Order: sequence, then C-alpha cells, then structure tokens
Amino acid sequence: MGDFKKMEQAYKASSKILEKRMEKERPMDLDILRKVKESSIIIVAGSYDKIELVLELINVPFILIQPYEVSQIELRSDQILIINCPGNVNDDALPKIKNFVKDGGFLFTTDWALQNILEKIFSRYLKYNRRPTGDDYVRVEILDKSNKFLEGLFDEKADPIWWLESSSYPIQILDKSQVKLLIVSKEMQEKYGEAPIVITFDYGNGTVLHMTSHYYLQRAELRTKRHKMSAKEYAMKEIGLSEDEAEMDELEGLSLGEAESAYSTTQFISNVIVEQQKKIAKRKKEKEDK
Repeated sequence: MGDFKKMEQAYKASSKILEKRMEKERPMDLDILRKVKESSIIIVAGSYDKIELVLELINVPFILIQPYEVSQIELRSDQILIINCPGNVNDDALPKIKNFVKDGGFLFTTDWALQNILEKIFSRYLKYNRRPTGDDYVRVEILDKSNKFLEGLFDEKADPIWWLESSSYPIQILDKSQVKLLIVSKEMQEKYGEAPIVITFDYGNGTVLHMTSHYYLQRAELRTKRHKMSAKEYAMKEIGLSEDEAEMDELEGLSLGEAESAYSTTQFISNVIVEQQKKIAKRKKEKEDK
C-alpha cells in the first residue's frame, strides 16, 4: 500500500478514534463539534494542502472557496477562515483578512501562507526566514501544554515527529511578547535556523494560528521502535480505547506512527473549532448581558 493510501486509511481511523475518545472524555465538546454550521468555517482551497479532507472525515461542515473568491465574499467575525498552502489570494483580499481578524475572526494558515499572507498583513509579528526546508522530518515538543488547542494531542510517552514538506517555510518570530509558541523543534532550529512549528497570536479581538508544513499529511516517519508498533496498541494503550472499541478495520495494517500522525492533526483541528465556538458563544452572551 502506498504512503498516500496508508495515510488516507490512518485519517479514517483517526476520525473514529476521535469520536470514541471525546464521547468518553469530552462529551460537551463533541456536542459543540457536532453542532457546527456550514457557514461557520470557510476554507480557501490550496494547491498543496487540503485541510478540508480532515473536516470531511470528522463530519464537520464547511464552505470551500477558491483563493480569488476571498476578495469577493463577506467575512463575519464569528467565522473561522482556514487558508491552505500556498495562500495565493489577491492583494485586495489582504486588508479584508486583516479586518476580519481585528473584528474577532479566527485565521488558520499553513506553510507558504506565512510569506504570501501573514508577512504582508502582520509584518511586525513574524516572517519567513528565507531558509526553506528539505523533504525532512524533525522531532517536536509541545511547549505550552496548557493551551486548549493542544488538548489530547500527544500522550506523555509520545515521541512526535513532524513532516516537513519539501520547501516548507521556517517561522521567524519578530514580536516575542505577542506571539505564543505552541509546538517547537530543536532539530528544526539546528537544521533550518528557527524552532517554531505551530504559533498563535491575538490581533484586535481575533486570533491567528499558523503552522509550518502541511496539515493533511501524506506520509509518516517511523523513526523509533515505538513508532513501528501497531496502531491498535496506540488506540488502546495511549488513547485509552477498550479492546472492543479498537476493533476497527481502519486500524488493520497501520503502524502507531501513522495513526498518531493522523490522530494528532484530527484532534488539533477539532480543538481549534471547539475553542473558537466557545469564544463566540461567550462573546454573544456578554453582548446580551449588557
């Protein structure tokens, strides 16, 4: 089975694992996820990344638009705008995106959108360091374990590996007082000059979240003995599913590394959506109480 087919299988398994785990551990958050309306999430199609495939698997509705359409649509402050790499939107869309975040919107971008979007509209916060990566893997660590976006991503036993797509863009932080580092990599810093892998910052009433490399992974690195263990063992020993719950066709033939890579991205996007929905509900209640 090719790498792409293996990862497609891993994502299907991860969507089932996610639902089973959240039913037990976070039923209220799962309920929020199930109630997301299509118009709450706008995804801008990309040539290289396809976050929409992950949302399809976890049954979260969204509207998919083309990059040129960003300048034509209206954006609301209660929406999440996800821009896939490379993020080649028209220049006249950039002020609109900036105002969208300022008014309370949530912007999530990947890889080359760092240069094509963020560097242009949030130039004092961060930039691309002009040292593109190779087709590579680096070991990563969660820096802010208290951050809700990262809840349930990696078990304490995890030795997570991040795939860097060929020519991924390292993130150089310019405003260290405002930009929060969520996931970093010493290996990334040694090889390509910058440690940040996933970062976030607030702007006005809204939030920006950006990550190096692509969100929808097409393969996983099996670097250690643990990574080569079975996906079923991962589901039972690290996620906490029972033997019966872990009996699913999608886990057959998968390694722990493949399952973990797919699950971590699936859990991450779910966390982002849930937290933003909570923030919107809180904002709405505060407005009503005034």
